[in-house]
Amino acid sequence: MTQANIRPISGRTRANWIRLRTMILLRWVAIIGQLVAITVAQVMFGLQLALSLCYFAVGVSIIGNLIATFVFPENKRLTERENLGMIMFDLLQIAFLLYLTGGLNNPFSLLLLGPVTISATALSLRSTVLLCTTAIVLVSVLGFSYLPLINGEGEVLKIPALFIFGQWTALLIAIIFTSAYSRRVTSEVHSMGDALAATQMALAREQKLTDLGGVVAAAAHELGTPLATIKLTSSELLNDLKDQPELAEDAALIRDQADRCRDILRDMGRAGKDDLHLRHAPLEAVVAEAAEPHVDRGINVIRQHAPHHDGARDQPTIQRKPEIIHGLRNLIQNGVDFARETVWIETDWSDRFISVRIIDDGPGFPPDVIGRIGDPFVRQRKVSRIMGARPEYEGMGLGLFIAKTLLERSGAQLRFANGPEHPLTGAVVEVIWPVSQLVIKTPAQTGPLGENQRITA
Repeated sequence: MTQANIRPISGRTRANWIRLRTMILLRWVAIIGQLVAITVAQVMFGLQLALSLCYFAVGVSIIGNLIATFVFPENKRLTERENLGMIMFDLLQIAFLLYLTGGLNNPFSLLLLGPVTISATALSLRSTVLLCTTAIVLVSVLGFSYLPLINGEGEVLKIPALFIFGQWTALLIAIIFTSAYSRRVTSEVHSMGDALAATQMALAREQKLTDLGGVVAAAAHELGTPLATIKLTSSELLNDLKDQPELAEDAALIRDQADRCRDILRDMGRAGKDDLHLRHAPLEAVVAEAAEPHVDRGINVIRQHAPHHDGARDQPTIQRKPEIIHGLRNLIQNGVDFARETVWIETDWSDRFISVRIIDDGPGFPPDVIGRIGDPFVRQRKVSRIMGARPEYEGMGLGLFIAKTLLERSGAQLRFANGPEHPLTGAVVEVIWPVSQLVIKTPAQTGPLGENQRITA
């Protein structure tokens, strides 16, 4: 089952999730800090500042916050452009205050990193590049253009030119590194969140299909006896009504329609298995169900169900979990997608472990990407390079990620490799479960199955 309809959420969409109230609260914190810094610098240290311009810059922020608070509702979500505008305003306001208070001689010049970091974590790449470029320009201007800091004795407070250059260099490096680091980490977190959401969607869909199959199978089981009675009765009536063609025709119609109902329920309940054994099945049956959608795609799918060592017990009965079926199905699909002619599915079991190996005769995994197999949202150009044998293949790594996540959730360990034992062997994927994680121990059935049980979970 492909995941082509699942796409990651773009950074531009995420930028629309930020509430105006959040930005307003952050700006109030900045405003309070600026007022405290200006007051302390003047009262405690006696610095001669352009107070009118300083308070004007802070006052503009206050007015903007008040307008945003009273005009817009608290639950308003900002668009990408609105977020960019607010963060750009904060960056320019901080730069203007630094211009009035010594430029890069002011230790508070580090505050320029704040808007850049917020942009890298919340906005799109284009907006982040624009903010970083603006910040670099502002830092460069503040290195040589500013109003000097003057203390109460009229002395100009400044640091040596060499330290100014060092401050400028450090800020430029910090702007680039902080934005790149923050964006990389945030993108990784977002990608993993999207992939896990897609995994939950796939598991929920598989669970719905399993439950639906179980309901259909239960209906088929319950209706089997009434349909058999109808068929038997109609057949007896057909024999008794040979001398009455019109009634005999009606009896034959009833018999044929009963057969039709039986066939329909049988076809609909194929995926449901037996209703009383819906939650556990033999290992071979679970693997066959996972492989079923891909057996008629022009590739030979060969299943081998036998232990490869002496002393193994009979085939185990395992939990028929949706995550196991869906995970194996994705791995089998991947093998069929890239196989030349044949895919082998080998099962093995012992008293301690149960394993399923999926082998294809395709080109195999490139050695440089084996360690990254299962990472979500591989870019299309990476897919084309990695899966060069099939450049038309469209995928983002979600299929293998979902398979790996679901199977590990069931207690399995996965190993990806290339098969060296045969020239035609390509990729090899091995899934191994501890017996305690997978095998169901049920008491032997000594009597008839009886009435179907209600589903309780």
